[in-house]
Amino acid sequence: MTIRTCLTVPLALAALAAGPSCALASSSDTANAHAYLEANYRLMQYADSHIPQGGAAIARVVHQVRGECPKAAAESPQDTDSEQLSNEVIGAIVTSVVKAGLGEARSFVRSVAPLHWSNRGLNRTIHTYAAKVKVLTTLAEPHLCADVKAWAASGFKTLPASTVAFDKRFVPAWVGAGELPDSLKPYEPASDRSLVRQTVRLEEKWEDFEAREVESWGAIMDAMVLQP
Repeated sequence: MTIRTCLTVPLALAALAAGPSCALASSSDTANAHAYLEANYRLMQYADSHIPQGGAAIARVVHQVRGECPKAAAESPQDTDSEQLSNEVIGAIVTSVVKAGLGEARSFVRSVAPLHWSNRGLNRTIHTYAAKVKVLTTLAEPHLCADVKAWAASGFKTLPASTVAFDKRFVPAWVGAGELPDSLKPYEPASDRSLVRQTVRLEEKWEDFEAREVESWGAIMDAMVLQP
């Protein structure tokens, strides 16, 4: 029984049977919301405190491409294959950053796994997000230069199987750090309002970092002369 239903049940019936089960559901929803907010905050706090390390990891990817495969895709077409390789470039950037924070990301996934709410839509949103984070923690950094060179060796006609396999896992799981769905708000304890505000500020800082690193994606694409 949802909180909304509990509030609309006639008082006499609520006092007999519905009241205790509603109170239990409400208490469980609130406790799980608190647990999720804390886990999400820890993830964002770690992510934001390690922005310099994330930037350095991405810079290493840029440096590697410039050194190992400059102009590897020169005169390549702009088609579905180049789009998949562009996704692999994004994946190389993302996995390099995730690798620097694997421990906290995995801790987040473990913390969220047992949490459930009476709102099935909220359950789906939270657990889908956690599942995507879990996938990202299991992905190895792609061998970007080797894959682009293999594509070039085929006359730009055949993508290597490694690119196809990587994109198949990475693209559906590609998410940013932090998730505060609107459907969680009805269950958030009043005592966690400050925590939510702090988390939102951390998410905004992380989004700024992601926006800045679009230039790194462009630098890699330009170095290889790869069309998106």
